Amino acid sequence: MISVRGLGKTYPTAAGPFPALRGVDLDVAQGELVTLVGRSGSGKSTLLHLVAGIDRPSFGTVSVSGTALESIPDSGLAPWRGRAVGIVFQFFQLIPTLTALENVMLPMDLCGTFTAKTRPTRAMELLARVGIERQADKLPSTLSGGEQQRVAIARALANDPPVLVADEPTGNLDSETSAGVAALLQELAAQGKTVLVVTHERD
Repeated sequence: MISVRGLGKTYPTAAGPFPALRGVDLDVAQGELVTLVGRSGSGKSTLLHLVAGIDRPSFGTVSVSGTALESIPDSGLAPWRGRAVGIVFQFFQLIPTLTALENVMLPMDLCGTFTAKTRPTRAMELLARVGIERQADKLPSTLSGGEQQRVAIARALANDPPVLVADEPTGNLDSETSAGVAALLQELAAQGKTVLVVTHERD
């Protein structure tokens, strides 16, 4: 589901080119959960952004679900990403003025997936899937960190993407809540999602 070959990313800086990634090879199979562990600044998030099509590599190739990302024009990356990859961020990135339910519906609205009539029902089902349906009508500011992360995971699943990527998904959570989120990601992989997680926490 994810195939990376000879991947590299170099950023220009005042001190000269900075190589964030050099010659990375990686394969992740369908239904597999892979966790990449590395210290801060080791290029983990850069790799995730390249796999998700948020950024372009300096060299090398990325293929997701059989699609070579270099074959997609810049204007087509966002629509492709909306359907092919669910993204879970460390800082949740929920829209503060939208309820939990509306946050989960947003990717469906933007990508035009599912009918307008069925989107609220699907969003509620996803919130139930992550165990937080009772918080559907609440704004993010009224939710705990663990609850916000579960909403973010439900949102990442909104368009039923085959691949889920998570950038430090437990970085802002206590140990007990982190264990719950990790178990949820494992459950999603067991159900057939391909999950790629990056973290600096070996636990």
